[in-house]
Amino acid sequence: MDVLSAGSSCCGGTWESPGGWGHAASQRCPGDTAGGDTTCQVPWPETMGSVGAAGSECGCHCCWAGTRCVEHKTRSAPQLLRDGDGDRLCLGSPSFPLLPASNSKFCPTAAASKLEISMPAVVEVEIGGTARIECNFYIPENASYTYIDWFYVDRSNKQVRLYHITANGILEDDTDYKKRLSLDGDRALSISAVTAQDARTFVCQVGAGSYGVGENSTELSVYKVPNTPEIEPASAGISVHSSVVPEIAKCTSKNSFPPPNITWHKNGEQLHAQENQVTIQSTLTRESSGLYTVSSTLYAPVTREDRHSRYRCTVHYWLRGQRRALESREVQVNIFYPTEHLKLQVVSSSALVKEGDNVTLVCEADGNPQPVFSFFKKNLNEWQDLTLLAEPDSGVLKLHEVDKSSNGTYKCQSLDLDDMSQIEEDVDLVVNYIEGVRVKMEPSSTLREGDSVTLSCDAFSPVGLKYQWRDEKGKKLVDGNQLYLSNLTFETSNTFSCRVMAPSVPGLEQSKKVSVAVEGKPRIVAISSPLYVRQDEVINLTCKAIAFPRPTVQWSINGTTHEYMDNQHIASNLTVRVSHDLLQAGAMCRVSNSLGVSEKHIQLVDQKSTAESQGVIIVAIIVAILVVAVLGAVIYFLHKKGKIPCGRAGKQDITKPEARKDKIVVEVKSDKLSEEAGLLQGANGEKRAAADQSEKYIDLRN
Repeated sequence: MDVLSAGSSCCGGTWESPGGWGHAASQRCPGDTAGGDTTCQVPWPETMGSVGAAGSECGCHCCWAGTRCVEHKTRSAPQLLRDGDGDRLCLGSPSFPLLPASNSKFCPTAAASKLEISMPAVVEVEIGGTARIECNFYIPENASYTYIDWFYVDRSNKQVRLYHITANGILEDDTDYKKRLSLDGDRALSISAVTAQDARTFVCQVGAGSYGVGENSTELSVYKVPNTPEIEPASAGISVHSSVVPEIAKCTSKNSFPPPNITWHKNGEQLHAQENQVTIQSTLTRESSGLYTVSSTLYAPVTREDRHSRYRCTVHYWLRGQRRALESREVQVNIFYPTEHLKLQVVSSSALVKEGDNVTLVCEADGNPQPVFSFFKKNLNEWQDLTLLAEPDSGVLKLHEVDKSSNGTYKCQSLDLDDMSQIEEDVDLVVNYIEGVRVKMEPSSTLREGDSVTLSCDAFSPVGLKYQWRDEKGKKLVDGNQLYLSNLTFETSNTFSCRVMAPSVPGLEQSKKVSVAVEGKPRIVAISSPLYVRQDEVINLTCKAIAFPRPTVQWSINGTTHEYMDNQHIASNLTVRVSHDLLQAGAMCRVSNSLGVSEKHIQLVDQKSTAESQGVIIVAIIVAILVVAVLGAVIYFLHKKGKIPCGRAGKQDITKPEARKDKIVVEVKSDKLSEEAGLLQGANGEKRAAADQSEKYIDLRN
């Protein structure tokens, strides 16, 4: 069942302006009996009996022979039903009463004898897609068509035939559409690969013999969804003092059909053209492909607040009867505006600035672009220009290792080149410091061993100070500004440090060192003696002493000397070749200063003779040990054989037997009577006479 909207054919006529339900509706009925092309008023019936007579009252406005009904503009379309007798009835919504069918005695049949052709008014298809255009027709008494022709209307408003369809076959004309056309089973026309040039009118003409020729048309609407719009903000900055309305941004959307339109938005609100305020200029370009590129440029005045504004454009287009939109990204524009406020601040690594710190003065302006900055320091009643020390075009002035002289008032001055306006701001820099650290020693006269001394420390600072004494190794000795040293010695001589601190300013401190020197005559503390040497070898002789004032070291022999000084300690090395006289006499180290002299002798020992004597002693000891071992073994052997009774007093006679080849005889001889007397003793422990022990034989027979 086809539903027709206002403006469509109905019973050979056309809806002019359908009224609401229960109101009059105007319908043009070219085929009525009132004389053709007249307009009559037909009241919508409340009951079936109220339907007007055929012809003059255009009673065909609801339905006619066939299966077509008309859609009312403001209500649901009536639907065609059949009753039990096969009669066709028109039935609307619950508020619309039952209307008679075309073959009912209540329904007029003024248009029932005419050929009717029904086509959609518009068919929409996307470029590249396939369009399908239907052609539905009614021939009275179910008669057959003679032919069906399809046409398109060219630019000169001339119909160009595409197809000629008869019962004998289908003839396709030679046109630009030939390779893209096809016919469906219901003779609907299909166009593939639709292009922008296909947006035209297509006509369906039906020949029905005696019933004449009828035709209708469809407008093919071709569309292409545009690309997402691309927005580009103005490349140069925009001044709030611009004398003309500046360009804000440009928006471009490509490949659309038909041409879309572009709107602008600022912070989410749409902008509209206003005289001397907002101007929107659009351009439309048709590409060779038939698609359109649309561009739009926004011109609008700006203020300081627009530095945070966001702009976007939106492309609007129609698709299948609905309005669609594509949005661009949001952009910001670079707004130029003068400085209204200036801020100068001190940036340091610590909350309280102290001497030795690196300090940065940062000048910040709220204008755009940043103004030209200048720095000054107040000296008495004049301002000293420090601009050359600042980083160019940055508003930053760096002060390295500030001290007491860095205290004072600093000023930053900004200059806007756009309107040449100036703004100033100043800040005070306070540098905490310690100065005048000094150490006093009492008594200040020369110190000798056994004396006492007091060290005092003092300094100045605008903040409170604390004192501490440390030795040269950094070990803490005492808190306070005084250090008392008693019973001084050379070893007490040292470098002491007074550490001055400001507790209220972390890291603020200074130190002062003082040396305490104890005077006295030299004292030799180390010497290389005795020293074992060999004749003719080169040796080093060392002599170390402690003294103050600095002493001199002299050697009794000639050689090459090297001296080393460490505080009150002095060391002298003498390189010399060992001679016979040097071995005999040794060397003398003499250390002296204005307070006295100290000497020490270095003994040299011949390493060779010492080694020989030691070797003789070692050999004698080894021989003695061997003799004792052998005698012990002999005595033990005789004792085991019973030759020497155990515990028997007196002498044991040992006879000298005749030597035999199968007997073992041990002969013990000694060149030293004293050693023999000590080794050969009788069984009773008495020593034998030396004469008796000069040569003895011990019989070791069984």
